[in-house]
Amino acid sequence: MTRSPLPAGIFVTGTDTEVGKTVVAAGLVSALRARGLRVQGMKPVASGCVRTEHGLRNDDAVSLSAASTARREYDLVNPFAYEPAIAPHLAAARSGRPIRLETMELAYRELGVGTDLIVVEGAGGWRVPLDERHTMADIAARLSLPVVLVVGIRLGCINHALLTAEAVVADGRRLLGWVANRIADDPLAAEQIDTLRGRLGAPLLGIVPRLSHVDAAQVADYLDVTPVIPGESDL
Repeated sequence: MTRSPLPAGIFVTGTDTEVGKTVVAAGLVSALRARGLRVQGMKPVASGCVRTEHGLRNDDAVSLSAASTARREYDLVNPFAYEPAIAPHLAAARSGRPIRLETMELAYRELGVGTDLIVVEGAGGWRVPLDERHTMADIAARLSLPVVLVVGIRLGCINHALLTAEAVVADGRRLLGWVANRIADDPLAAEQIDTLRGRLGAPLLGIVPRLSHVDAAQVADYLDVTPVIPGESDL
């Protein structure tokens, strides 16, 4: 039986944890909405969730949901939520609830109803494990998503960015573009960004400065989402 086509989307990964993936992903959602698209954020796997009266909730998933065109059921936005703030595969093993790619795909398809584009944010970096065999890369592969790479601009970011980009391409995913997120006071930030611009082989979608107050609409002002819009890129 032939599967129906998957909804259009992008996968946001990072050079590491704490490089601003959620800030950029929510900014992408906001920027795409400003271009007239119906956009939905998704965080398939999240650890470090908080217990609430409505169940486990993750700040990243909540931020993506808030930036989205419509409010959808939390379990669709974040189908695998874990309380321990540890690596997802360890949190899943500790909780006794394995991460299932098929469950993610079902949630993704449901979020795609009435939506033009889904922005899917990974957890940690590209090779973060989901279980004994799968990594974050397998989510992008399962959902047939091109990738946007968030580079936290700081000492060491060039190596991390180039290795991640190589891994993305080696895994058969298209590197759609990258975002430079200035997360540190780096006196060589401009030079590092220029180096990456010449080596990554994908368009720079924007440079996000260090902001005193971060919200999706503000970050959107620094992003060029033209390469991300279906019909305006070879998505």
